[in-house]
Amino acid sequence: MTRTQQTALAAGAATIGAALVTRALRAARRTDFSGKVVVITGARGLALSMARQLGQEGARILLAARDQGELDRARDELRAKGVEISTFACDLMNRQAVEELVEQAVKRYGAIDVLINNAGVIQVGPIDHMVVADFEEAMAVHFWAPLHAMLAAIPHMRQQGGGRIVNISSIGGRVGVPHLAPYCASKFALTGVSDALRAELADDRITVTTVLPGLMRTGSPFNAWFKGRHRDEFTWFAVSDSIPGITIDAARAAWQVIDACRHGDAELVITWPARLAIIANAVAPEAVALGMSIANRVLPGPTDDRSGDERHSGWQSASRWAPSRLTTLSERAAAENNELPH
Repeated sequence: MTRTQQTALAAGAATIGAALVTRALRAARRTDFSGKVVVITGARGLALSMARQLGQEGARILLAARDQGELDRARDELRAKGVEISTFACDLMNRQAVEELVEQAVKRYGAIDVLINNAGVIQVGPIDHMVVADFEEAMAVHFWAPLHAMLAAIPHMRQQGGGRIVNISSIGGRVGVPHLAPYCASKFALTGVSDALRAELADDRITVTTVLPGLMRTGSPFNAWFKGRHRDEFTWFAVSDSIPGITIDAARAAWQVIDACRHGDAELVITWPARLAIIANAVAPEAVALGMSIANRVLPGPTDDRSGDERHSGWQSASRWAPSRLTTLSERAAAENNELPH
């Protein structure tokens, strides 16, 4: 056997050994959610889908959101399925409210075993029409709210001997996407603090999982905010969110998140386009930058007046193309996941 063959054999054995060790460690971290107290921010979309599946496993769920109507509809559906569910209406952009959310979980159930920071806001449009308030709102929801929730929950998790934290970031928290500047900025911040706290909390048996989803069919485009040529912006966003193959059903995405949480995984990237984009950005950032600049030329340009500064929801931005047959999957997801207006 030549030295090259020996080196290749040794490298292969080391790789297999590392994979086996990693698999064993993952299995050792596995937890059962039956009877566990799970706090989830959000009451529609992915949050509701996760609550359904965790509830079926016997978890005790506390959902938190600003809209009482959304909370009531989610609660009624879950209770009808036998899930132990309670709700807490609060403004997650308010630090005191977020801290009270954690205290309510401990007061009602005596513990907080899992914290899933999921609530989000999406502002879509050219930077020409984005203002500082858009960035402040995105940071408040995607960074400050999860941070305040984690800082409030960590002492309780330490006292009870461990816990699980899941932060729902985005592919936009690793790769900058045009027309999503506030969203990406805040998701990058969430990814950073999530990754940083993971190492610091490991000795306390608190696992932190960073989730980086690509396009998910949760129905969220209809509740996103659009600026500039808002009807055109909504069209490309809603149509993209309905393309089979590059998007994932909310229930499948929720299952992946729950499985990652169950095993205390460090990171989860959902959808193959998201994985490909992250890898490409790491090994060929100039090529990705060029691709994004080309994509930006295809996207709707800013308006010629300040009317583009006004934001409109997806429901206020209908066009001949959206809703249409091209957005059928996204519309179906909206109906299934509490994203419809009431």
